Amino acid sequence: MNHPPQKFLIPRNFQDFEEVAKSIIELMDQSTNLDTLFFTSDDGETCRVIQVASQKEPLVSKGETFPLDGTLCQRSLDHGKKAFIISDLTREEKGQAILGKRPLEEGSFIAVPIFYKDGSNYGTICGLHSKPTYFSRESIELFETMASLLTYVLELERAKEQINQLSAPLVPITESVAILPVIGEISEERADMIIQMTLQKSQEWELDDLVIDLSGISDIDETVGASLLKIVNILKLIGVTPVITGMQPDLAVKAVDIRDELKEVDSQPNLGSALKKLGFSLKRNE
Repeated sequence: MNHPPQKFLIPRNFQDFEEVAKSIIELMDQSTNLDTLFFTSDDGETCRVIQVASQKEPLVSKGETFPLDGTLCQRSLDHGKKAFIISDLTREEKGQAILGKRPLEEGSFIAVPIFYKDGSNYGTICGLHSKPTYFSRESIELFETMASLLTYVLELERAKEQINQLSAPLVPITESVAILPVIGEISEERADMIIQMTLQKSQEWELDDLVIDLSGISDIDETVGASLLKIVNILKLIGVTPVITGMQPDLAVKAVDIRDELKEVDSQPNLGSALKKLGFSLKRNE
């Protein structure tokens, strides 16, 4: 296959798997002569096209969804981790080459599934061409290598989510009281995760009081301040009383923008005093 002139992609930071997938598919589009390249995510029943790259009119559309069963994507999954290739779709039995709701009667197709390390499937990386195509060893290796790379990215994203959950767990004390220890630096992404988890667990556990312990926070910037206010306001809306503890004096000085808005929120110097205020008695066993 003759390759078109390549453009160099500018290195950048990626926020999530789909951004990485978009960059990879654009790079692959520069390295192949296929009409359309695309990624799908699969849930076992349906396929969703999450990224598309095409040098011509694309043969599939981003956001398109279709049943997985009986499609070329399903056949790719059944084929295993290696590339599933149909060099000439006209040689397929009628009705066997289906993508979405339409049969493909001519052209060529290549696909490699994207798996997690535990063997569960995320989706498929696919290539479509309007004419029969001979897929060289280099082209096949490109698809298989990128699928392996995306598996690695998926595992990194999964590990990051687990670390974030561990770094801000809600700890139940009684049926109606829990503690939210916030530790380390707070990015916007992590702040959103903490807010979502707080809302979910507060409703699930039917909490009356939530102690937000900030003793593990090294700095309060605009993101941390805005997130703290958001958590406090959400808790009030769902009937949970927030109690802030561990706000060090130097951090309190920095929190000028939120100081007035937190005046009505109970604030205690440490976790022990916060629990005592809620009616707990701490005794040391001799």
